Amino acid sequence: MTDEQPGRPKRRVFAKAYQARILKVFDALPEGSAKRGALLRAERVCHSHVEHWRKQAGNEVSAASTGKPKKDAGSEEPARRRTGKKKLKASPTRCPARNDKLTGRLGKTGTALDIAGKAFALLEDISSSADSDKG
Repeated sequence: MTDEQPGRPKRRVFAKAYQARILKVFDALPEGSAKRGALLRAERVCHSHVEHWRKQAGNEVSAASTGKPKKDAGSEEPARRRTGKKKLKASPTRCPARNDKLTGRLGKTGTALDIAGKAFALLEDISSSADSDKG
């Protein structure tokens, strides 16, 4: 059993030597030339590939890398916060039964706190009246 889904195209992988060769030929052609487009069509490569390869060559990204720039810890934290906020915003709509259950529990807890507060006030009143009776 394979992990591939039927009907899904396989991603092409380009060797570094091939990328360098295409970049060299592409850059040798005049900018805005129809020959550049013809080259890309003949090689079945998108212009975004050329831009990505040029960026990789400029940054000297390793061959084992995916080509994505390394993230520093500072930029990772806001991304995690945004993800957490999205999950919190989405949770009531994703699980309305759980939301209803928690709302019910919150109501019961509020009622219990009200009862405890009234009991405390009653005991305080009894205690103060007992102290006044002794005096």
